[in-house]
Amino acid sequence: MQDEDDAARWDVTTDVVVAGTGAAGLAAALAAREAGASVVLLEKAHVVGGTTAISGGVIWVPNNRQMAEAGLRDSRDEAIAYIERMAEGRGDRALIERFVDESVRVVKFLEDHAAIRFHSLIDYPDYQPELPGGRNGGRPLDQDLFDTAELGAWSARLRRNPVNGGAPMTIREAMAWNVFANPSGFPYREVRDRAKRGLVHGGTALAGRLLKACLDRGIEPELSTRARELVTNDDGMVIGLRVEQAGVGRRIRARKGVILASGGFEWNGDLCRAFLQGIPTHPATPPANEGDGLLMAMAVGAELGAMSEAWWCPSVVVPDEMYDGLPMYRPEFSVRCLPHSIIVNRRGARFTNEAHNYNDMTKPFFHHDPWHCEPLNVPAWLIVDQSYLDRYVFLTAVPGRPVPDWIARADTPEDLAAKLGIEPEGLRATLDRFNRFAETGEDTDFGRGDSAFSRFYGDRAAPANPNLGKVERAPFYGVRIHPGTLGTKGGPKVTIDAQVRRVNGAIIDGLYAAGNAMGAFCGPGYPGPGITIAVALTWGVLAGRHAATRDCS
Repeated sequence: MQDEDDAARWDVTTDVVVAGTGAAGLAAALAAREAGASVVLLEKAHVVGGTTAISGGVIWVPNNRQMAEAGLRDSRDEAIAYIERMAEGRGDRALIERFVDESVRVVKFLEDHAAIRFHSLIDYPDYQPELPGGRNGGRPLDQDLFDTAELGAWSARLRRNPVNGGAPMTIREAMAWNVFANPSGFPYREVRDRAKRGLVHGGTALAGRLLKACLDRGIEPELSTRARELVTNDDGMVIGLRVEQAGVGRRIRARKGVILASGGFEWNGDLCRAFLQGIPTHPATPPANEGDGLLMAMAVGAELGAMSEAWWCPSVVVPDEMYDGLPMYRPEFSVRCLPHSIIVNRRGARFTNEAHNYNDMTKPFFHHDPWHCEPLNVPAWLIVDQSYLDRYVFLTAVPGRPVPDWIARADTPEDLAAKLGIEPEGLRATLDRFNRFAETGEDTDFGRGDSAFSRFYGDRAAPANPNLGKVERAPFYGVRIHPGTLGTKGGPKVTIDAQVRRVNGAIIDGLYAAGNAMGAFCGPGYPGPGITIAVALTWGVLAGRHAATRDCS
């Protein structure tokens, strides 16, 4: 508690305080400033961009103007029906409707105020396009490359993608060059020169443009500043924030509101054990995502939602790769989708559709073995053969170059199984069955290649099925694959204006949440590429606008 009128107790006073500089935080700061508020923008890490900056940067916006201009049909009702179906009865109808209605307006806001040009990806399917209301393309929006020279000295403080940041290309270009199945088919010299000139792509470009818009309006993020505690008055209204910078505490007065946009809690082991069965073990996000916003909201009585859910994605570990001082876990999007690859558990059995969307294909990792009282499909391994290595990139193994020593290798499936700790007989039986599927082009066990989304990441040149090819040609290679995440979904429940609710349903006056710091409204579903960022942008704008215009009299 604190006397809100005692100015001597505050180090800084402003209208709106925003914690976090991913898409949600940057959009919130921009929207608040455009609505006339003064803004203090905080970032726990030493760089700007959060999880957004290492993402593909696509945003999933149903019924958008760009897809209509491309001649693709969509409707509000079908989009809502699709999201509700993906939510499996655990979605919030009011928030789903708000997202569908408002996300298209947020696109226009960003075009007008952040100089972002969006392009419809007409051939990029939803993640479950065959479900009612799903689409085979058009809803995902791509953007252009961004020249970081526009940021001046702030260019060095923009987070970069550690895996593909050195190869700036738009998603449209990646699709045209078919980089998933033909990774050496893009114009290498041109792309390399782009990187040398400071051009960036994907989520880095999105974060860069949002940062530029904020800087142009006099909003400079305060880096290495961790939000620690919400300050409330005697009525329970949030009136400020206690932060820590270089070990020194500060109090920031927020006349109109505090916006939590500090990401999820996937790097907080205690919270993961409490709410996610200890999963994920290998999050593919920046380590700053430790649930700071969640903990602060809990401390002031926020109602929580979606705490058992995450944006799931398998991940792999390349030895000695580090990011922000901790081991880096790479999200695995495409290797498992290509022919001549397979995923098995310790018994050598397949347990998932390897080419399915990363959110849903990861869930079978969690299946429990009641007899042995342990996870049935952890550990698991991604296995390929020489036919794969001759055609495609296998993590750090490139066709025509020696295979790195860290990737396990053997001349027979049985020998590889012995090296990896897999039952040899089980792996042999699984490969024999899988190879018959590859011959016919039909996976009758898991439907690999049946969905338009699976085929999107496949090899169109494959003879029978873009996702199927025999795993039979020696040598054989394998690596561990882990249940990871692109962020957690759990957090405080919010209104259609991003206001945080109390456990009794009332509103916590002066407190807002957006992005992965708020409870997701789509339950276990992941409707399409970039919905995470689209939701972050939408609720960031809603939060900033509402806080800036809030009547505090």
